[in-house]
Amino acid sequence: MKAVLAFPAEKKKDLTPILEADPYAPDSFARAGYKIRDGATLGEKADTIYLYISADEHFIKKAKEKLKPLMREIHKDEEERVRKKIEEEEEAAEGGFGAIFG
Repeated sequence: MKAVLAFPAEKKKDLTPILEADPYAPDSFARAGYKIRDGATLGEKADTIYLYISADEHFIKKAKEKLKPLMREIHKDEEERVRKKIEEEEEAAEGGFGAIFG
C-alpha cells in the first residue's frame, strides 16, 4: 500500500526526528521506507512537504495516527498527483541506473 501525507513546511523540523527515530525497530519509518519531497520540486504548493510511504496497511494507519498533529489535510486528487510524480521520479532514476550499468 502507498500513501502520501502532507505537512506545512515549517513542521519539517518536528517531522524529521520522528521519521529518523530508532531506525532498527521493526515498525520504524526507516524499515518501512519513505521519501520526503518539497512541494515546489514537485510543482505543487511551495509551503508544503510531502511524505510518501510504501508499507502495509497496518503501518500506514499507525503512521497517520502518530503524525496527525503535524499533518495538514490532503485531498484525494492532490494525493494521487503527488504519488504519481514521486513514482515517476523513482522510475526515471531506476532507468538512469540501467543506462549506466546496462
